[in-house]
Amino acid sequence: MLYREAGQFKTTYEADQAMFPILQDRIGIAAIMAIALLVPLIASDFVLASIMIPFLIFALATIGLNVLTGYAGQLSLGTGAFMGVGAYACYKLTTYFPDVNIVILVLVSGIFSAAIGIVFGLPSLRIKGLYLAVTTLAAQFFLEWCFIRIPWLYNYNNSAAIEVPERSGFGGLVLAGPASPPITRYYVVLAIVVLMTFLVKNVIRGHIGRTWMMIRDMDIAAELIGVRPLQAKLSAFAVSSYICGVAGAMMVFFWLGAAEPSSFSITLSFQILFMAILGGLGSLMGCFFGSAFIWVLPVLLRTLLPSVGIEIGAETVEHVSRMIIGALIIFFLVVEPHGLARLWQIGKEKLRVWPFPYA
Repeated sequence: MLYREAGQFKTTYEADQAMFPILQDRIGIAAIMAIALLVPLIASDFVLASIMIPFLIFALATIGLNVLTGYAGQLSLGTGAFMGVGAYACYKLTTYFPDVNIVILVLVSGIFSAAIGIVFGLPSLRIKGLYLAVTTLAAQFFLEWCFIRIPWLYNYNNSAAIEVPERSGFGGLVLAGPASPPITRYYVVLAIVVLMTFLVKNVIRGHIGRTWMMIRDMDIAAELIGVRPLQAKLSAFAVSSYICGVAGAMMVFFWLGAAEPSSFSITLSFQILFMAILGGLGSLMGCFFGSAFIWVLPVLLRTLLPSVGIEIGAETVEHVSRMIIGALIIFFLVVEPHGLARLWQIGKEKLRVWPFPYA
């Protein structure tokens, strides 16, 4: 096959359709994966359980929201509720199938969240923008009410809380429950997040992902050229809700160990939305950036401020971090709407032409 080559820029179709066509991307992803695999060797159990595991879970939930909002253009404020559906579904599955691998149940629980997402995604065929956001907000409140008022969901001493039982996985390893070591749970969460990110990356590069982006950019023109809004929008809601459901199940079974309906409140939905905005809508890498920034920032403040002689309480740290995040959201919306992912993209473009000057 004949092709032109200028440096590392190839003009073949195969090279253009590669998952990581840029050399710097391949190097960066390999370095990030190596660091992720080696973190448990140097990190304490506290770091794994309180920083790394929730960071990965929130990154996956942000990917779910980004599929719907960043790629399909459908604004949603019900991410926390869809995560709750996955968590409660996984809890019920553990009661009905006590001998099934917990990882399988976590992945299956997302199917129930996807079904609920399709139901609440039906209004998107008629409304969009702010009105659709209000509809998903109503779904948030309705599902929260279900978590509290339907005893069948939790079935735990007449309390709306769910408590994770001790469950084993591959090779008899305890993957959930109080006896599960943080390093085991970290590697399980890492494997699921990497797998889900890989699958979403491939979906976005394919026909389905292109229909989402056409609906996002101009839905009327997309319909005129043959895109069916029913399939495009509902598939976006289904995939997004599935990912959020899996993230919610992991949040309870691999991180918290127990949860109440308040764990999936509107506050969680806004937190995931802020991660998507700061990281960059329409970017998978931005989901990890936003999750790392918002979740790790309060931890860094609590750690670094005492080292410079500033002693403040945990509540003050929370308020300061919220002020910083709010200011940054305004900054990125005004200066760089594409978020931290755009800065990553600019850095890659400069590396691609190095050592030549970048205009």
